Amino acid sequence: MALLDAIVKTLRAKGWQRAKSSCIGAGQTGATMSSNHTAEPLPLVSRRASGLKGRIRVPGDKSMSHRALMFGAVAIGETTIRGLLEAEDVINTAKAMTALGADARRGADGVWRVQGVGVAGLRSPSQPLDFGNSGTGVRLAMGLMASTPLTAQCIGDASLSGRPMGRVTVPLSQFGTTFETAEGNRLPLTLKGAKNPVPVTYTLPVASAQVKSAVLLAGLNTAGKTTVIEPTPTRDHTERMLKGFGAKITVEKKPDGNHITIEGQHELAAQNLDVPGDPSSAAFPMVAALITPGSDIVIENIMLNPTRTGLIDTLVEMGGNIVIENRRLAGGEEVGDLHVKASKLKGVTVPAARAPSMIDEYPVLSVAASFAEGVTRMEGLEELRVKESDRLAAVEAGLAANGVSTRSGRDWLEVDGGGAKGGGTVVTHMDHRIAMSFLVMGLASAHETKVDDSRFIATSFPDFTGLMNGMGAKLTPAT
Repeated sequence: MALLDAIVKTLRAKGWQRAKSSCIGAGQTGATMSSNHTAEPLPLVSRRASGLKGRIRVPGDKSMSHRALMFGAVAIGETTIRGLLEAEDVINTAKAMTALGADARRGADGVWRVQGVGVAGLRSPSQPLDFGNSGTGVRLAMGLMASTPLTAQCIGDASLSGRPMGRVTVPLSQFGTTFETAEGNRLPLTLKGAKNPVPVTYTLPVASAQVKSAVLLAGLNTAGKTTVIEPTPTRDHTERMLKGFGAKITVEKKPDGNHITIEGQHELAAQNLDVPGDPSSAAFPMVAALITPGSDIVIENIMLNPTRTGLIDTLVEMGGNIVIENRRLAGGEEVGDLHVKASKLKGVTVPAARAPSMIDEYPVLSVAASFAEGVTRMEGLEELRVKESDRLAAVEAGLAANGVSTRSGRDWLEVDGGGAKGGGTVVTHMDHRIAMSFLVMGLASAHETKVDDSRFIATSFPDFTGLMNGMGAKLTPAT
């Protein structure tokens, strides 16, 4: 654990700090929170740039990084992972897997190695599992633990502790898992895994890859067949990677949606994995290049899984000059390089059916929309209400602070284009994607844009500021 703690210390030195929820003992409930800020907020200012240039690589895909660590933890043998995203959220998952009995560590060669314990081998941790800011980490880990007779406490930072866990605890309870949670089905929570789990068939009430994955992972150590029915397709990294680890998993397309079935209590085999670049992280330099006049950049080695390319499809529809070069396969996923040039964008309507393939990218799409000609309407956005912040409300407030008009409902947003004036301060609500999106806005705005706190960017993109400034951006600490 010492090396993992050292990596966390490095991230904090780069500006990461958070408010952590207080731990609670087994059998207790409550939502007692304590602010644990040992550093002041780090406001950052973004100023108009003259054009971004260069070839860059963004961090490894976050979704694949979480899953690689977790699946390696319950496989037999040593799983090696190259290109793992070494950001706070993923490091917390690595620490959690180690606390559960698997040994996840980074070698001097930069390769991560996970010594797996088998699908039934997880043990009760001696300390609470702290997932920081990561909804993916905690929800998937809950599924992984649900069908093993262990007891674990899960905690997170102030932002994660405000997010609902009922969407996962409800289906996992059907396996026989029990939960004691804070008010509103939130963290902190205590999970007691099922001693004799029973397989379930569960239809997703909302499109959510996290909920789907949690149920499938609970099925790994459950005798019989567990089935998830998804009326609307979501990210399929779990299905793809589980199949690569040797799981008995099938996907059938039926009139009521995809039926994903996993046959439990079959051991997984350790794998050698290469993690491609995260399309959600690539979204920020991609939009920055499109809206900043004179830009011409290449973003290398980006995952092009069709369940993750909604933003690229939308920006191309808007007139974005984005060309995919050097397509190839890596680790079972299609990857390629994105060649992006500054473009004149136009407003479009983004259908609700596309939301699952780009749910994390709507904040930065809203920034792109503010520089487009006409109105951009985005539908099917209810999931944004329960992300790291109420992202829909945070986006609207940030746009309004910088002179952009919007209209919204429970699950839709309209953004008027024509160019952002800038000059405003954006409240990030401890949300890394809100911070990065509005720093991108400032690169093309008439006046500088300020975000109130940039520390949380390190949860997914530790070197965001350095990478952007290396291409010609102007991101500086506020004075």
